[in-house]
Amino acid sequence: MKHKGKFIFWLTLILLAGLAAFGYFRYFFVFGDGVKAGELNQFMLKGYVFKTYEGRLIQSGFRGSQRGTGASIESYIFDFSVENEAVADSLMRLSGKSVELHYKEYLGALPWRGMQKTVVDRIVSVVPGTTE
Repeated sequence: MKHKGKFIFWLTLILLAGLAAFGYFRYFFVFGDGVKAGELNQFMLKGYVFKTYEGRLIQSGFRGSQRGTGASIESYIFDFSVENEAVADSLMRLSGKSVELHYKEYLGALPWRGMQKTVVDRIVSVVPGTTE
């Protein structure tokens, strides 16, 4: 009986450590970070229980020709969340402007952090010529 108790203790400890490691890597480990530039299309506060700041950046670019169709302009949509209220307040005033945003990418989203896996943590710059 004594060995069975030790076995259950160690098995429980290993399972809890594994669960903690999984949770850390899934929700808190920064998988990637970088900068995205484009036009800030929308920015809002939304949610049922957890009110989070959500935004959308439009990045336009060219797409190469495919089977003689010629080059075309294509937009890429970058959806993101914001945790910091000071950054969110600044972004609220920059809607429609071209901005460069620094972001962190996680492997999973947390409801109180936002709906997206990418979280913008600061504004790198507002592109010159787009301010009033």
